[in-house]
Amino acid sequence: MKRTALTMVTTLLLSSLTAIAQNPITAWNDIGITAARASTALGSATAGGTGIYMAYVHLAAYNAVNATDGRFQPYKYSLPVTPDASADAAAIEASYRVLLYLLPDQAAVLTTQYNNSLAAIPDGAPKTKGQILGLASANALIALRVGDGRGATVPYTFPTVPMPGVWILTPGATAPQTPWVGQMRPFTFDDPARFLPDEPPPDLGSKTWADDYNQVKALGALNSTDRTAWQTEVGRFWMDHGASQYGRMLRAIAGQRQLSVSDSARLFAMSYAAYADSFVGCMNAKYHFSFWRPVTAIQNGDIDGNPDTVADPNWLPLATTPNHPEYPAAHGCVTGALAETLAAFFGTPNLPISVDSTITGTTHTFTSIREWQKEVEVARIYAGFHYHHSLVQGFVLGHKVAHNLVTNYFRPVR
Repeated sequence: MKRTALTMVTTLLLSSLTAIAQNPITAWNDIGITAARASTALGSATAGGTGIYMAYVHLAAYNAVNATDGRFQPYKYSLPVTPDASADAAAIEASYRVLLYLLPDQAAVLTTQYNNSLAAIPDGAPKTKGQILGLASANALIALRVGDGRGATVPYTFPTVPMPGVWILTPGATAPQTPWVGQMRPFTFDDPARFLPDEPPPDLGSKTWADDYNQVKALGALNSTDRTAWQTEVGRFWMDHGASQYGRMLRAIAGQRQLSVSDSARLFAMSYAAYADSFVGCMNAKYHFSFWRPVTAIQNGDIDGNPDTVADPNWLPLATTPNHPEYPAAHGCVTGALAETLAAFFGTPNLPISVDSTITGTTHTFTSIREWQKEVEVARIYAGFHYHHSLVQGFVLGHKVAHNLVTNYFRPVR
C-alpha cells in the first residue's frame, strides 16, 4: 500500500511538473531571457536591458492570449476575441515573432525552439487560429513601439577626473551603460522623467551624506571587518543577473500556484512592464542627477568639503561597480516595482517569495513582500554599490511606477 501511495504521489508530481513545463508563457520567458543574454542587440544582455526586451515579448503574448478569452483589458491595442483559438499557440507565436524581430542574431536557436513548441500542440483550426492571433499581436506591438528610442544614440558627457558629487566612469568601465534607456518611451506612461525623484542626492555638507558615506564605507568594502558572513552572503546573492533571477522567481510562482496560460500571461506582462518602466525611469534619474558612486566618493572623500567623510584612496567595493551613475539605486527601482505589482496581482503583501542566486548557489525565502524588499535594500550597501538614501528613493520610484500600472492597465473586464 505504501509503495502504491508513493507511486501515485510520484505520478501526480510528475504530471504537475509536466503541466508547468508546458506553459508557453513560462517556457518562452526562459527562452527569451536566454536569447537576450546571448544576443549582440544593444543592451539586451544587461540585467535592465533583458528586462526591457522581455517586456516587448510578454505584452504581445498577453494581448494574444487575452484575445482567446477576453478576460482582461487589452494592452493599448485590440484583437478580435476568438474563443476557439488555442491560447498556447497564440502565446508561442507572439513570443517567437517579437523575439525574432528584437534579436535577429538568435534566429536559428529561436526557430528551433518555436518548432519544438508548436509540435506539442495538435494540428487543427484552434492551433491555426491561435497562430494568427499571435502573429497579429506581435505585428501590432512592433508597430506600436516604432521610434520608441530602443538602442538610440544618446550622447552623455562626464568628467574624466574626480569632482565632488559627480559620476565618472567606474573602474574597469570603458563607456556609460545604455544612456538611451533613460530616454526611451516607457510602456505604461509617456515621459521617462515622469517619476523623477522629488529630491536630489543629499547635500555633500549634510549629516545625511556623511552617515550614508560612512555606512557603505564600513559595510561595503571589499576587505570589510564590520560586515558579517551573512551580510557578505546577502551582498553577493543579489549580484546575480536581475532579469534572469527574477525570471526564475516568476516561473516558480506561476508553477507553484498552477496559474493558467491566461493568468500567467497577465502576471508576466504586468511584471515585465513594471520591471522595464521602473528601469527606464531609474536610468532617466541616474543620468539626470549623475551622482558619484562609493568607489569614487570614498577614494576622494577629502574633496567633498565634509569633515566627517575621511578619504580612503585604497577603498574598493565587494564587487565591481556597475557602469552607470549612482542615484537612485536601480535594484531598488525594479524590485520595488515588481514587489508592488505582485502584491496587487495576488491581492496581498504577505506573499511567500523564494529567490535563488547563481552567484552563491543558495535560495533565500521570505514570508512577505516587505521582507524581500528590505533584504535587497541592505544588499546593495553590503555590495558597496549604493548609499541608503539612494535605495530609499529607488524603491519610491518603483512603487510609483507599479501603482500607475495596476491602476491603469491589465484590469479585469468584469
